[in-house]
Parts: sequence; C-alpha cells; structure tokens
Amino acid sequence: MDGKVIGTGPYRATKLWNETIKLFRGGMQLKRHWAHFRYYDCSFTGSEAVEYLHQLLQRNYNFGPEVTRHQTLQLLRKFLKAHVIEDIKGRHGTEDFEDNGRLYRYRWAAVCCNSHSLTHRCFIHTVCSLSAERSAVDFLSRFPTSSPLKSFPTRPVLRDCSDLPRLIRWDDYEELPQRENVAPLKSSVMTSDLWNKRHSVAIGDVNECKLIRRKEITPKQVDHIWKSMTVAHLQRVLGLQSLDGVLNLTHVNGKHIVHNVFSVNKTGIVVLENKAEDMPYWVVSAMKCLANWPNGSDSKQPVYPGFERDVLRTVADYFQRLKEPLLTFHLYEVFVNILSLLHEQQVATEALQLSCLLLPPASRRRLQLLMRLMARVCQNPHLPPLNDAIATRTLMVQTFSHCVLGSVDEMDLDELLATKLVVFMMEHHNTIFQAPPKLRCQVEEHLSHLKRVQIKYAGSDTDFSTSPAFCKQISRVESDGQTVVGIQTPLQALLEGLIADRELPAKDKRKRLKQFQRSYPEVYRSRFPTEESKAAVVPEKTPRLKPHLMFFNLKKPFQPFQRSWSFRA
Repeated sequence: MDGKVIGTGPYRATKLWNETIKLFRGGMQLKRHWAHFRYYDCSFTGSEAVEYLHQLLQRNYNFGPEVTRHQTLQLLRKFLKAHVIEDIKGRHGTEDFEDNGRLYRYRWAAVCCNSHSLTHRCFIHTVCSLSAERSAVDFLSRFPTSSPLKSFPTRPVLRDCSDLPRLIRWDDYEELPQRENVAPLKSSVMTSDLWNKRHSVAIGDVNECKLIRRKEITPKQVDHIWKSMTVAHLQRVLGLQSLDGVLNLTHVNGKHIVHNVFSVNKTGIVVLENKAEDMPYWVVSAMKCLANWPNGSDSKQPVYPGFERDVLRTVADYFQRLKEPLLTFHLYEVFVNILSLLHEQQVATEALQLSCLLLPPASRRRLQLLMRLMARVCQNPHLPPLNDAIATRTLMVQTFSHCVLGSVDEMDLDELLATKLVVFMMEHHNTIFQAPPKLRCQVEEHLSHLKRVQIKYAGSDTDFSTSPAFCKQISRVESDGQTVVGIQTPLQALLEGLIADRELPAKDKRKRLKQFQRSYPEVYRSRFPTEESKAAVVPEKTPRLKPHLMFFNLKKPFQPFQRSWSFRA
C-alpha cells in the first residue's frame, strides 16, 4: 500500500480530498496529444486519467483494492466540476468527464499553453520531459493553482454542560423521615472491658450528619447522562483528545440514544412511536419479498421472469429518493473516521455501535432493515441473478452505498468511502446494531448511585463537579511519610484525650495506657520517650505496704486434751 495514511482526527474527509488531488496532480503524466489537426501540450486523455487514478486509489492505504473503475470515473467527474481539471477548450462544470480519448488538462496548463513566448514554451517542454512526480510537484510549488483544495473550517469549541446533575449538597435534599413508634436506643456506657475490645479503632470527633436522598432524577437528566457517557465512550474508542471538528454535540439528542437502546423488538429492530415516520407498507413488503425469496412473495402477486429485479428497483428508488443519507450529514465525519479503524475489527465494531446509537430512531430502523436485506440477498443461493453483468454482492453495494453515507458537500469522496463502510456494516450488522453492554452497565450503575441514599456531613458542601482537581507528583519517601502522618495523627489525639481525662480512675487509665502501648508502640514511644516524661503525666502506682507477720497471742498455753467423763444417774 502506498500513500500517506490519514488517521482519525477532525476533518478527515477534507484531508482525504486534498491528499487525493495532490497525488493525482503529482503523478499524472502530461504529454503532447493531437486532436482536430492540432496538438496540445501538457494534456491527457480521459482513459489515461481513469487508468492512472484507478491504480493509484487501489494502491493507496486509505482506499484499498475494493475501488472500482466506475467509482474512479465518478471521482474524476467531481474533479471536473470542481475545476481541478478542464477539457482542452477550457470548459468545466457543465461538461461530463468521459472514459475515452477526449483530451483534458489542468487549469494552470491552459495559462502556460496560451502564451506563445519562447520562454514559456521552453518551460512547458522542460516540465513535460521531467519525471511525472518531480515535474508536477516542482511546477505546482512555483505556480499558483486555482484548484479547490478545501480549507479547514474554524468554529468555537462547544461545551454542552446544561442540566448536569450536581453532587449532593447539605441543603439540596430532603432529610429522611424518622420512623414512628420505634423506641429510641439507649446510650450505652463505655466500660473498660468494652474499650479494650475496641482499642484498635481510632475514634475521633464526628461532625453533624444526616441521611439525605437525591431529588427524583428527571427524564431530561437521564437523557443527558446517556448522551454525555456515549459521547465520552466514542471519543475514547476513536482515540481522540477532543471531538471538535468530528462531531457537533448540539446535533446529538440524548432522547434518541435512550430510544435506540430500549425501544426495540425481539429481533433488535427499533420500534417507532410515531408510525408516520416508518417506511411505507409497500416498501416493507418488497424488502420482505427479496429477503425471504422464494418464500417471501405473496401468492396473490404475479411472478414473472425478472420479477425480482423489479422488486429490487422498487426498493432502490425509495432509498435513493430520501432527502438525507441514513447515517445523516451531521455524523458524516464520525463514520469517515471509523473507516480508518476497519483493520481493527473489534475497535471498529464498538465505534459503529456507539455511532449508530446517535442516529434518529427512524434512520436507525431503515438502516437496520436495509443492512439485513443486503446480507440476506447476498447469501441467498436460490435468488436468481439480479444483473447480467455485475455480481449480486457488487450490485447491492453500488446501489445502496450512496444512500447510506453521503456528504452535504458534493465535492467529496463519499462514493469511495461509502463502499468500504457499507461492506463492513453488511458483514457485521448483527453485532453493530446491539447496544454496547459495557456502556449500558456503566450508565445504569451511575444512575443507581445518584438515586442511592447517602450520608452527608455538615461543612462538606464543596461541589467537585465544577472545580478541577490537580495532582502533584511526589516521591515514594514523601508518600510513605504522608501515610504515616495520616495514620498517627488520630492515634496521637486519642492518646492525648486519654491522658487528659480526669474523670477516669488512675487504675483504669494505667490499664488503658498499657493496652495502647502494646497496640501502638511507636505512637506511645513518641509521646513518652523516657520514663521521666511518663512519670510527669501519668501518676505512678503507690506501693502497697505489706504488714509484718504476727502471731496471735494465745491467752493460755497449750495444754493436752483431757477427756471428761460424765455419769448419768
């Protein structure tokens, strides 16, 4: 593959148009041709131009070998209308380019060839004798051309930030009502044993808090969330830092996205709320007839030789008469950018899934039915040939490609680009018209988070959605130091509170301090580096004096036992 690769980015269609003109003018050989008993320098025939440009486009990475000679002829006709070239009589725009021996030239060649001075003739002879690329490039760099190379439009950056759901504030939401007929919980007194069980928990001061819930999210906010998250996913898939010059967000309707995701039938086809926007019944019947051939035709309809060709012509007439392509003019640049990703099938499929969600539901429905029809017709072995000279697959692509993708500007490469895109969409239409599961999951999680009851603390009303956050890179040593400080600060406060508690008995205080020392030795050591510092704060335990061993003084000395006898009378 040759040529400069035009990747994703703003105004890709304009870049492709300019690049094609430059390559054509830089490589097309200019010769002396005879016509009507006179010669014309720096000219070329229509067949020579078609042959050269056709090979050029097939070798070019941006277009590929799928380009046909008919598409090349259509592009040269646009060159003639845009005054990139003209016939030898200076006519352009009104004449039609023909693939024959008719002579054409560049507009700058007419200026030079009209001069009869020796200097100009020598210069022309020099240009025509050099190699094609070098002569054209050098000549065009020194001579002002009037060929319409498109300029890139400039427009202000659009920011659509209306109706964005804010983060919760202290006064924005309702307090949850207190439950009635519920006995209040009794406050439990923290005993020493209970404190020992919870010694590992750093208890600090807790500000006033309350349970709050968001106000009910409106359908307009839901649409906006779908719009913003879909556009963000599309930008990520395309690998762009911004969609400026690719997609105008004012033309994106969040309601269309929600409808395309949820309002579908069992087969995944969009169902329209307004039946007046749907296709006529006779068009749907004709499409069913071709898609299910030979079982799709109604028994009451006459079937004659060539009947299937007339049915195809009926369907083609309807789509070709639409005022706008099915992918719409506003999304033209988006799909042109996706063309550069077709070699990465998974990425291109995901990009097409997201882009097709932006379509109006009526256009998405027509596009779904048309892609399914084209795929079934190309895969149906029972369907007779629809053209004697062209294969069925090529015929379907050439017939409907311009109905799918087109530019509002007539001077564009939509014929070449549409063919490549339609072939890919026809082969993967079952996957392309499914809502991306990853996007759907993330949107549902975001909506459930907004509806979830939350705890809000007084004084924390900062809305980080409107203020940017900045991060500063630090070293690992600083990070470890900040981690240690963040952990030790509440523990130090807990230790100081324990020391300053005068109501706590000395016995319990010493017991808790020992427990604290075993749990957090570093914090304890930083507070009491020496025994003297500990003795200055914590009262020492008074020693208990043990009494001396004393023997009980017996009143009488020990005497042996003497048994006394009593006699009863």
